[in-house]
Amino acid sequence: MSSQAGAAPRILVVKLSSLGDVVHAMPAVQDMRQALPGARIDWVVERGFAPLVRRCQGVQRVIECELRRWTKAPLARPTREAWRAFRRELRLQPYDAVVDLQGLTKSALVARTARLAEGGRRYALANRTEGSSWEAPTRWVADVAVRIEPRIHAVDRSRELCARALGYAVSGPERFGLVAAAGTQPSGEVALVHGTSRDDKLWPEDHWIDLGRRLQARGHRLGLPHGSDAERERAARLAAALPGAAVWPRLDLGLLTDRLAGCQGVIGVDSGLSHIATALDLPHVQVYNFDTAWRTGPVGRPRQRGVFAAPTPPVDAVWAAWEQVSAA
Repeated sequence: MSSQAGAAPRILVVKLSSLGDVVHAMPAVQDMRQALPGARIDWVVERGFAPLVRRCQGVQRVIECELRRWTKAPLARPTREAWRAFRRELRLQPYDAVVDLQGLTKSALVARTARLAEGGRRYALANRTEGSSWEAPTRWVADVAVRIEPRIHAVDRSRELCARALGYAVSGPERFGLVAAAGTQPSGEVALVHGTSRDDKLWPEDHWIDLGRRLQARGHRLGLPHGSDAERERAARLAAALPGAAVWPRLDLGLLTDRLAGCQGVIGVDSGLSHIATALDLPHVQVYNFDTAWRTGPVGRPRQRGVFAAPTPPVDAVWAAWEQVSAA
């Protein structure tokens, strides 16, 4: 990476989606802030995740795109107009470094569209890592393709890529830098994150009810977030079986982050909201039906634990984990 003499480097992070992946990229931003004091860091992300990225310390400008929507009608006039507006905003600022943390064709397109400063370079992953998506165009577009150890946690993958690209060493535990809005008040709730994008990651409803009753017996109030109609219906069923449990309104990711930040803790399935709970350093238990906690779950964090069993963890195991993290 190069920048004008005496000038702080300007860095563009390209991490478009999804929710968990966006959260896992945040520690790389905190590393850059520490290693490159004064660096100007901007971030390109899908519009739905922008409220969350705006709560990440060190991000100066959030550049929103809607590639998911645009690809459904690429030749339509509204799409072409939206793309031109996005391209103008993306190219307002020349960058000393553009770092593609996504590793997909769509992120390579965004990285290629961004404007480089004199001597600036584009960086990307050179290879697929275990359990992650990767497409070759990201390597072809990059000026420098960085090879990463294939078996690596998702957080460490982004941290290592940025460190090797920008010339510093990763040091210390990860820091997400995710902060709630000023004035966020504690609610005293324990949030039960029951929804996820894949049905095979769900936890049985009778398990949630058993767990919820144990929490209520300890005096905890329960909150039930949701992000889709199916999740809202499940939340209503759980609330009916757990009198006093509150079904939250549907919130954008910024307001949802604020509400989670006010909770006493979170118990959830493998989902983006669970990763937000980890980033907020809340007491948190993450329920895994697959042995993938090593690459996406909370590892080495006393206030968070992943619990795995096939076909699904029993209530007793999740309860024991909750007692440990809530006491930590």
